[in-house]
Amino acid sequence: MATREDTRAAREEKLEALHERLTGAVEQLVTGEDWARALRFAARFRSRSFNNTLLIFAQHLEAFEQGRVPEPLPSYVAGYRQWEQLGRHVQRGQAGYQIYAPVKARFASSTPSDPESWRRLERGEKPRPGEVVRSKMVSVRPAYVWDVSQTEGTPIPEPPSPTLLEGEAPAGLWEGLAAQVREEGFELVRAPDATSLRGANGVTNFTEHTVSVREDMDPAAQVKTLAHELGHALMHGPENEDAIAHRGIAEVEAESVALMVGAAHGMDTTGYTIPYVATWAARVDGTDPSEVVKATGERVRKTATSILDRLGTTQITDGTPPGLTHESTGRDTAVDRPGRSPARRRDPLPEPARSPVRAGDGRGL
Repeated sequence: MATREDTRAAREEKLEALHERLTGAVEQLVTGEDWARALRFAARFRSRSFNNTLLIFAQHLEAFEQGRVPEPLPSYVAGYRQWEQLGRHVQRGQAGYQIYAPVKARFASSTPSDPESWRRLERGEKPRPGEVVRSKMVSVRPAYVWDVSQTEGTPIPEPPSPTLLEGEAPAGLWEGLAAQVREEGFELVRAPDATSLRGANGVTNFTEHTVSVREDMDPAAQVKTLAHELGHALMHGPENEDAIAHRGIAEVEAESVALMVGAAHGMDTTGYTIPYVATWAARVDGTDPSEVVKATGERVRKTATSILDRLGTTQITDGTPPGLTHESTGRDTAVDRPGRSPARRRDPLPEPARSPVRAGDGRGL
């Protein structure tokens, strides 16, 4: 009969192989021309300030309630001329969303280390010989943007999108994952829908120590999302500089953990995971997407193994019925039923120096 250590080693080997397959699938996907066109299109859009984001969301929701747009959440948002450059134009009668646009001015100095030496250049004025010129925001002005649903014209290239899982969740998996979320010091919150989470399926908030999962999905999708958020809770706190600096890396790691946890319970999450991971990996500047996924392998495997070891669920190994012996190897293969490990004793969580919110497993791709 295989020992617990043998079973655990076999499972880790399979998890490692699963991560390698994920890397290959991501590499194949991101090299496709449709995917490349979609990423080039998305690259034309830049992140906006928090205040402008709130303004856009509020005005778009109002437009939805008035029947002017088909969905309550905005997606691609750009100015009038920007849409024209992309081969689209604003539909007649569509009012834009007012936001704050920065007003910049040029300043010059011959001794840039002296803050008092900078002088503002007038329009068209040239700097003096030896002066350094820098731009600085001096005020804001009102500007208008429109959501893609308010425009028409050249079709938008759409990359493959994640597909939510359907059906029931493996027995006991939600309860086991929820227990680990609480052991990490987080309160588990059931959100009514994606709108309440600003378009995401789940959110991990390190400031409020909450993990939220929308409950209007099938149980299989909910439990996969919970595994994703547990990955964030375990790996991406304020002390993790890389995760804070590169959200793409954090999302790749959390979704890869969810893939492995799901696979250990017979769940195939690849329809969601592969496009999700590929999109976020492509957002890490200066690095090939497949290399991003490869670099996460060891951290992902350790985290997934830690989660699985603490679950009291029935987990699969290689599909051989329990109790049967492999004739060729002379060893038994049994279903892995690890007992629940005692809850780890945890000191009170310190107040983080920074307070990131990991909005994982959902919109914002």
